[in-house]
Amino acid sequence: MTAESTTSGLRARVRVRAPELVGRGWLNTGGRSLSLADLRGRVTVLDFWTFCCVNCLHVLDELRPVEARFPDALTIIGVHSPKFEHEADADALAAAVERYAVHHPVLDDPELVTWKAYAARAWPTLVVLDPEGYVVASMSGEGHGPGLAALVAELIEEHRAKGTLQPGDDPYVPPPAPDTALRFPGKAVALPDGSFVVSDTANHQVVHLEDDLETERARWGGAGVFNEPQGVLPPGAELSERLGVDLLVADSVNHQLKGIRFSDGSVHALAGTGSQLRERTGGGPALEQPLSTPWDLAWLGDRLLIAMAGTHQLWAWTPGDTVEGGRVEVVAGTSNEGLVDGPGPEAWFAQPSGLTTSASGDRVWVADSETSALRSVTTGPDGALVVETHVGTGLFDFGHRDGDAAGALFQHPLGVTELPDGTVAVSDTYNGALRRFDPSSGQVSTLAQGLAEPSDAVVETDPDTGETRLVVVESAAHRLTRVPLPSDAQRVDGPAHRTQRPATPLPAGEVALEVTFVPPPGQKLDRRWGDPTRLDVSATPDALLVSGAGRAEGLTRTLVLREGIGSGTLHISVQAAACDGDPVTGEVPEHAACHLFQQDWGIPVVLDPAAGATLTLDLRGVHAGE
Repeated sequence: MTAESTTSGLRARVRVRAPELVGRGWLNTGGRSLSLADLRGRVTVLDFWTFCCVNCLHVLDELRPVEARFPDALTIIGVHSPKFEHEADADALAAAVERYAVHHPVLDDPELVTWKAYAARAWPTLVVLDPEGYVVASMSGEGHGPGLAALVAELIEEHRAKGTLQPGDDPYVPPPAPDTALRFPGKAVALPDGSFVVSDTANHQVVHLEDDLETERARWGGAGVFNEPQGVLPPGAELSERLGVDLLVADSVNHQLKGIRFSDGSVHALAGTGSQLRERTGGGPALEQPLSTPWDLAWLGDRLLIAMAGTHQLWAWTPGDTVEGGRVEVVAGTSNEGLVDGPGPEAWFAQPSGLTTSASGDRVWVADSETSALRSVTTGPDGALVVETHVGTGLFDFGHRDGDAAGALFQHPLGVTELPDGTVAVSDTYNGALRRFDPSSGQVSTLAQGLAEPSDAVVETDPDTGETRLVVVESAAHRLTRVPLPSDAQRVDGPAHRTQRPATPLPAGEVALEVTFVPPPGQKLDRRWGDPTRLDVSATPDALLVSGAGRAEGLTRTLVLREGIGSGTLHISVQAAACDGDPVTGEVPEHAACHLFQQDWGIPVVLDPAAGATLTLDLRGVHAGE
């Protein structure tokens, strides 16, 4: 369903008292526990997030200017409701709150108690509470920053007039400042002279280290130059000479590919505009095309593959003759989240975060973090990429299990490294382990355990013994660590896990899917060139959907669920474009600013003949209440 109503009309539809905030504990409050009573008199936004989720990180960035605009009347509360087992660890959450510069209180909700109370269905979800403690609206996905600010401003004005706006002290208490040389480093690369370059992600710098892994030769960047840099890679001698840069950097939160010139420390933009891509498609001149959270880099032939984590795709940069002359294009991934192999344009990824080129140069290995999978891409006969999964089963299954690749499990891996014998080392981040996949035998084993969120590894030869070892980026320990390769890898038969979220009961047969979207104040759905909304539906297993799958305009769809399947997952992607309308006529001017709202849901369902035959999801709508 769609509506052209105002936000006041949105609130008038339902008045629901907000459920209490319940969890294991609080962060960023100085040890104090908060209740809804403590927040009374202020507008409150609950941000349901999980720290593995790149879309949640995008929303954190969207919230920062809203927080800054209303410091005396708005409180943002992060509700951390984890997807992966590792994310339920209290220390890991505390580290993530620092890593991502979360400057508001965070409720630790490991059992998803508050998640369930607010009927959240996806990461990220925003729920707005008015100063009297009532739910105003629920918003899923990205793109809500300007609309959220407009809603908060309206609530402040309304409740100031009513006398119910009573701003109190901000409950945020910053934690102690950290004191380590590196802070949550992300990726590393070895240089020919035995030194290393590492992205010092939380310090927003790139650091050149001597072979002792501690002595600094140089630091580049800093806040305002880099913003959470990740992948680092030399461009090769010929390209370095041509472009005048010595290192390529995936500048993740600036949404750019950049180059560093060692001789003078200068940093040069090579791709990206500095703004986040919203359309999830694109291509053309590299410096004119927005990107979305580039995370890692690897060469495949004469093109640089970019793990575009923010859109769940692989892009490619083809360099030009100058730093301004390159081009970018999408080469794999539809932007749907999931595990689908085949031709690149039809494949699905979920937050690809680690890349490495095979010794033969004809394959790039991919750590696809949200599917906990090891995948690869090669070039097909027609020149297009072909995607293959080697380990992993999908978005919701993970664990630490070795053996045959078909049954092996990782947990949110971020890095991948090919070893000299052709096997592949996986930085199995949330298991704190290094794993190995042998393509010739199809076996997975464990090389090392007890590491602190390893996010990347670099092959090195011990100068004294000639043995191969790995230099591992221990991100949560803020260091690089040397790890010898054991002669006999372990076989771990650990637990298998599945993301625990309440399943939605639906009947077999026809189900009405409705996505609620009410444009923010001052915005209108722009219908001048057709329907500005899109809905894409699929299912796991495929047989769950008799009909209703596919991509089409509109925000409603009749689904037919197959009887006898029992349970499965509905994958629902939605986007809606709203533009600034004339405040008097409501018409959309020719050159109006437009805003794209989008969300991907993976809805676990269980077939129940007694269930209601409607599935309602809020892109920007009302919390349905009890």
